[in-house]
Amino acid sequence: MFNLEDGIKWYLVFLFSTTLHEAAHAWTALKLGDDTAARSGQVTLNPAPHIKREPFGMVVVPLATYLMSGWMIGWASAPYNPRWALQFPQRSALMALAGPAANFLLVIISAILIKIGIGAGVFSVPAAIDFLTVTEGSGDGMAVFAAEMVSLFFSLNLLLGCFNLLPLPPLDGSSLPLLFVRGKLAETLQSFLWTPTTSWAGIIIAWNVFQYVYEPVQLSAVRLLYPGMF
Repeated sequence: MFNLEDGIKWYLVFLFSTTLHEAAHAWTALKLGDDTAARSGQVTLNPAPHIKREPFGMVVVPLATYLMSGWMIGWASAPYNPRWALQFPQRSALMALAGPAANFLLVIISAILIKIGIGAGVFSVPAAIDFLTVTEGSGDGMAVFAAEMVSLFFSLNLLLGCFNLLPLPPLDGSSLPLLFVRGKLAETLQSFLWTPTTSWAGIIIAWNVFQYVYEPVQLSAVRLLYPGMF
C-alpha cells in the first residue's frame, strides 16, 4: 500500500542524489574546459535547473514508479559540447565518471554516519539487511527517521553508482575505454557510443544484467560496513 511519508523520503533522497550526480558532471566538465552545462545553470545542488531540463525523468517517472511499485526510478542529464568531447576524449570520460563518483561519495558518507551513529548508541546493527534497512534507529522518533534516511542514501546511491558504471551506452561507464585510446580510435568509439540504436541496446542489456551485478556488490558493501557479521 502507498505510504505518503515513505514516498516523500524516497523522493528527497532520489532528488538530492540525482542532482549531485548531474552537478558533478557539470562541474567536472567546467573544470576541464566545457562550460555548456554551467551556462545552463547546472553546476548547482539546487534541483530546479535539473528538473527544468528533465521534468519527465526527475518528477513524473520517479513518482509514477513509486506509486505503482514502491520503488523509484528516473533519470536526469547534463548537456555538454560534442566537439569538446571529440577533441578531448579523456576529459569527456572523466566528466562522465564524475557522476557515479558522486554517488559513491554519498555511500561513503552514509557509511561514516552509520558508524558514528552506532558508536553514539543512536543506531544499531539490524538482524537482517535489506534495501531500506542498512541500520536501525535505537528507540523512537528522530533516531528511527535518521536511520531510515541514511539507509536509503546508502542503498540508493550504491545502486545508482553501480548501474551507471556498467560499461554499456548510454551509461557513464561506457566512457571508461576513452581513458586509454587516442586519435581516430577514440573518435570511432565515441561515434559508436552515441548511436541511438547502440544506446537502446545498452539500456536493455543493462536492465537485464544489473540484478546479477548489484547483489554481490551490495553484499560486499554490507560486509565492509559490518565486518564479520554478514
